Amino acid sequence: MLEKMFKLKENNTDIRTEVVAGITTFMTMAYILAVNPSILSASGMDSQAILMATALAAFVGTFAMALLANYPFALAPGLGLNAYFAYTVCGSMGYSWQIALLAVFIEGLIFIILSVTNVREAIFNAIPMQLKRGVSVGIGLFIAFIGFQNAGIVVNSDSTLVTVLDFTADFHTAGISAVLALIGTFIITILYIKGIKGSILIGILATWVLGIICQLIGLYTVMPEAGYYSLIPSWSNFSLDAIGLTFGQCFKADFGAIRIVDFAVIIFAFLFVDIFDTLGTLIGCATEANMLDKDGKLPRIKQALLADAIATSTGAVLGTSTTTTFVESSAGVSEGGKTGLASIVTGLLFLLSVFFAPIFITIPGFATAPALLFVGFLMIKSVVMIDFSDLTEAIPAYLCLLAMPLMYSISEGIAVGVISYVVINLLCGKAKKITPLMYILAVLFICKYIFL
Repeated sequence: MLEKMFKLKENNTDIRTEVVAGITTFMTMAYILAVNPSILSASGMDSQAILMATALAAFVGTFAMALLANYPFALAPGLGLNAYFAYTVCGSMGYSWQIALLAVFIEGLIFIILSVTNVREAIFNAIPMQLKRGVSVGIGLFIAFIGFQNAGIVVNSDSTLVTVLDFTADFHTAGISAVLALIGTFIITILYIKGIKGSILIGILATWVLGIICQLIGLYTVMPEAGYYSLIPSWSNFSLDAIGLTFGQCFKADFGAIRIVDFAVIIFAFLFVDIFDTLGTLIGCATEANMLDKDGKLPRIKQALLADAIATSTGAVLGTSTTTTFVESSAGVSEGGKTGLASIVTGLLFLLSVFFAPIFITIPGFATAPALLFVGFLMIKSVVMIDFSDLTEAIPAYLCLLAMPLMYSISEGIAVGVISYVVINLLCGKAKKITPLMYILAVLFICKYIFL
């Protein structure tokens, strides 16, 4: 049955590989179960309800991706958009979280329409192949940067924006966490070089276990007020009834409090970022897995985008911000995941996390950071496929891959790449190779920077 449903032999994979890939993707994404509630709760929503909504939205979205598109990509409420939801829409703009959820729900409906009418597919296909390769490399650098941050190795700096951690200061919290992340990175690297299946997943679990040992012998100190929590799972007060506090609340918003112009801007902001974050992630993961055809197109792209759109509206009903395709899916792809069976495994683990939330929330950022660091390396391999002999192709790709980590946004990297591609080729007398849709995208991106 699994062979018939997911075409494992046709995709040169097997059940074991897909299962390991699905578990690996989940492990690298599990942090969202802790991070999303911590961010969205600033809007006034209940933390337990958000956690359950996060897990259920990820389950629905990832299953939709598996069953509609047969791709090993997982979905969950996206970072960045959740901060916009909590701190801008519900913060500085003063809207209730119910109204914010309504905006996300409407955005999802618009997404469904755009997906069915081929608009999003056309955008994906309009991006030139060299620029797609730049997107893949940029995402690799971006998630590696996130890995360094999650490990605590790269920290904020007043003078240089970011700097390396002082390992000697606060060694029993920040210092030992960073050291364990480095050890985990070496574990994954050595296992991968030796051809051990599941090397990334093994590295995550090994790093977590080492952390538990360090806590038990006193090398790691629990300091919740500083963000260093116990690494040993424990069941505390957790109620499955909490989901009722957010479920369906988007339909109970105070419509009289909505300011039409503001509301339209909110929907457009959610829509714009989600479109290009999703497209960028699909490009990066598909490139890593060699899923793009000779023309740089992704088969079944419409189904993949439709799954993403369905997940967004479903997530809003459940009680969470925009649900989108996660770049951490590349971790599973790197483990050999090629079909929707990997996504089924990831989705089931998100569903189980509703009941075993304390376990999954306990997985520390420094344990998943090595996976992100190593996957970043695997994704930048596409840089050798960029045609550096044609500067009108190479420079936009370079600006795109550079912008993603520095601007901390996949969508901003795509924006820089598209604008620079159109401007450079237009002014260098190569306007013939610029498609009409690329002109439209460039203008939209420029308008976004002017008016948003």
